[in-house]
Amino acid sequence: MRDTRRARLMLGLLLAVALILITVDHRAGNDHVLGPVRGFVGAVFGKAERVGAAVTRPITGFVGMLRDAPSARRVITDLRKENARLRDEVSAQRLDRARAEKLDRMLGLAGLGRYRVVGAQVVARRTVAGFEDTVEIDAGTADGIRPDMTVLSDVGLVGRIVQAGPASSTVALLTDPALSAGARLEGGNELGVVSGLGEAGGGGNLVRFRLLDSTVPIGVGRRIVSFGSQQSRPYVPGVPIGVVERVDNTPGEVTRTAYARPFTDFSALDVVGVVIAAPKRDPRDAVLPPKPQPPKPAREDRQRRGDEGRGQGRASLEAEWGLGDRGRGTGEGRPEAAQERRGRHGTQAVDGEVQEPAVQEPRAGRETDSATAPRHEPRENDGAVADDGRGGRN
Repeated sequence: MRDTRRARLMLGLLLAVALILITVDHRAGNDHVLGPVRGFVGAVFGKAERVGAAVTRPITGFVGMLRDAPSARRVITDLRKENARLRDEVSAQRLDRARAEKLDRMLGLAGLGRYRVVGAQVVARRTVAGFEDTVEIDAGTADGIRPDMTVLSDVGLVGRIVQAGPASSTVALLTDPALSAGARLEGGNELGVVSGLGEAGGGGNLVRFRLLDSTVPIGVGRRIVSFGSQQSRPYVPGVPIGVVERVDNTPGEVTRTAYARPFTDFSALDVVGVVIAAPKRDPRDAVLPPKPQPPKPAREDRQRRGDEGRGQGRASLEAEWGLGDRGRGTGEGRPEAAQERRGRHGTQAVDGEVQEPAVQEPRAGRETDSATAPRHEPRENDGAVADDGRGGRN
């Protein structure tokens, strides 16, 4: 539209009309004259507004997404970092809980043996000259630890301290071939020496136990505890070592050799305790864990299985014959071959069973009524001869 005098006049006229209509509508309120007009105009413009909003909404959303993309990317990055931090915290809490449980069990074992211990954590595997299997712990001389002290876990013997620094120490494990410790069989005084096998022990981390007296019987399942060293250095007495799994019976040898599986899992060492003060008395077997329940004898198992088999067989036989609570006493439900055969002389034996005699049933045609049958009473005649009915005389 060109900017002319006529266009300006038309625009001013439309503005004046609009102002007049607004004024009249405001003063008239819900007048019956302008009310329908206002409603019609509102419906038309409302529909046009909705159509326009539906058309422009995707465009405005896309523009807003482009505008907010950098901030959204930063929010996503922050949320990912927060999730990673929370996962690390949960893992650390689980690990701390597991370590707390192991520490509690280790302190319980030390309490049973009356050992005074310093708790420590395995932080690394390391190599020391002269030893193959060694680990480093986060406790040292500042905590009262010295070389040649016993190290134990929550279940048994771990090894001994070979080096001690201000804040860390090195522990030689019981599986090291250079390590040996005096040991004793549970429940007796049979002595021997436990030594590590290193790589020869395989994945089972077995240790060798040499019994000094070859005449002493030793079997699989016997448990071994530490015998102790002089002045309890480097080993204190009474610490559980392991369970015998195999025995070598070689005739002619001075000593007997057995192989035991240690109580301690050396592939998963975490929390350990260093014994800084030995007990005044040997705890003997008090620190050993309770023995597992022995299995039931085979004879009792066979007898129990036999009783169960007889019960099942009886139940299946009754089910096959259809015997119930009603049929057990009356014989109902038995097969025809097992039915009672009745005759003149009572019940006969059927299928190897002797049945009780039954009351004979009266034959057909001879049924009599006890009430109506005539009674034959002997007649008493003075001096007469009685007739027996066969033509003779008595």
